Amino acid sequence: MRLLKPDICVIGAGSAGLSVAAGAAQLGAETVLIEAGTMGGDCLNYGCVPSKALLAAAKAAVQHRAAAGFGIDFSPMHIDRKRVQAHIKEVIAAIAPHDSVERFEGLGVTVLRSWAKFIDDRTVEAGDVRIQARRFVLATGSSAFIPPITGIDQAPYLTNETVFDRVAEIRDLIVLGGGPIGVELAQGFARLGAKVQLVEMARLLPRDDAQAVELVRASLLRDGVALHEGSAATEVQRAGDRIRLAIRAGNGATQWLEGGHLLVAVGRKPRVDNMGLEQAGVAVTPKGIQVDAGLRTTNRRIYAIGDCNGGPAFTHVAGHQAGLVIRSALFRLPAAFDVRALPWVTYSDPELAQVGLTEEAARREHGEVAVTHQPATGNDRARTERHEGGFLKIVSDRRARVLGVTIVGVQAGELLAPWCLALARGLKLSALAGLMLPYPTLSEMGKRAAGQFYAGKLFSPATRKLVRVLRWFG
Repeated sequence: MRLLKPDICVIGAGSAGLSVAAGAAQLGAETVLIEAGTMGGDCLNYGCVPSKALLAAAKAAVQHRAAAGFGIDFSPMHIDRKRVQAHIKEVIAAIAPHDSVERFEGLGVTVLRSWAKFIDDRTVEAGDVRIQARRFVLATGSSAFIPPITGIDQAPYLTNETVFDRVAEIRDLIVLGGGPIGVELAQGFARLGAKVQLVEMARLLPRDDAQAVELVRASLLRDGVALHEGSAATEVQRAGDRIRLAIRAGNGATQWLEGGHLLVAVGRKPRVDNMGLEQAGVAVTPKGIQVDAGLRTTNRRIYAIGDCNGGPAFTHVAGHQAGLVIRSALFRLPAAFDVRALPWVTYSDPELAQVGLTEEAARREHGEVAVTHQPATGNDRARTERHEGGFLKIVSDRRARVLGVTIVGVQAGELLAPWCLALARGLKLSALAGLMLPYPTLSEMGKRAAGQFYAGKLFSPATRKLVRVLRWFG
């Protein structure tokens, strides 16, 4: 059996693992990357890339709705779902070379296409190779959580790993789960002509600002999505080539839904099984691999990053944590993962973007907070493009330090960038209010909202009195 002794061994070739492997190799570290499945992981093959490609097609399918307001009419629309599915595959194929074995071997990474398992606290076995690295990085990702609903193991269901291969045939879909994945795919398939029913035990997007979620909810209803919020799924039955789902509302009433396909999107679970973590001295909790603030496991030689450590399951979090591990493992510098400036976006239409605390969370944590609100109707660029729906909301403390920002509307995710910087650097609202921005742009909403915080003091009786006094000096 061959023995390798690299500087760093990465297990998992998804977003987190690839970022560590590429960075470490380019910095001159001897690097081994182990992956038994598909290079690129969930993000490329089953998550971010295919879902956003689907949503782009869905958005194109409804462009005619807004065109009439500009004086433009389209001929009758036709949706070819086979071509939509081909579009998704083409997008994945175009990005795949960046995550390929060939690229990483070209960077000097030793890529092993095998399952990995620890046999002791410093040795991994992958096929006929043993690896004893100075540092290991676990980046094994997550998979769809399947809830213990009666009958679900006897009925066919889709997850994010299988749904994008069935785009051409989905005409009648039940979506179980009203989080970001469920909301995005429910709207996407509805806009592509499918009948869609969405079931959520709580409310839609429960982690997001309730006021912003209301605009997303209204959009889903306009797209024809039947919403069943506050309803728990209790049983699944197969009825020929159809699926029946029993749901129980808050008042105890039971209702049966029927559809051609069932998509389960109720959350994620970390991939931690059959890795020999116990032999490695790595503690695992029901949420995932246990890590400290520096992303080290209970074995100091081993880090765990991305979805497998049970933290926020976002690709950008995985990439950020990869950078922290490189800083710690290769340069021996202190590194800590800080969630205070955590951003996330639900790519519905309208988009819903958040960084830091929502208004509700800020009030729970800080008590008295200041909230400034700028509607899209007050933005000239939004007016010219007839995107008046939406708003930007800033939550700050009494010292004008930004605690959180919610944006709902067109390009909300793109507008979030300066607020991510504000949270990460502890900036005050004055830094944003004093910016000179080009006109007309959507980004002016943020500047105007920041300025509102100071408007009361600036245009107060005391300020007017000061202006009158200063007149006497010429």
